[in-house]
Amino acid sequence: MRRETISTFSGRILGYYEIDSDGSKTIRDVSNRILGYYDAGRNVTMLINRSVFARGDVSGFFFSDEISF
Repeated sequence: MRRETISTFSGRILGYYEIDSDGSKTIRDVSNRILGYYDAGRNVTMLINRSVFARGDVSGFFFSDEISF
């Protein structure tokens, strides 16, 4: 499993992706709490209760409140 840090351009850490060898992800916040999942085999993003939230990998959505555009 590979761990990827998600941060803003200024370097503030927002959270982490834990990426399995098949491309599936566990999405965690900066406190290491699970926010959701991406299942690469099914190509769906799921909420923490594993209900399907969206088709495709929209894992960045879990950090959208932390980013100002």
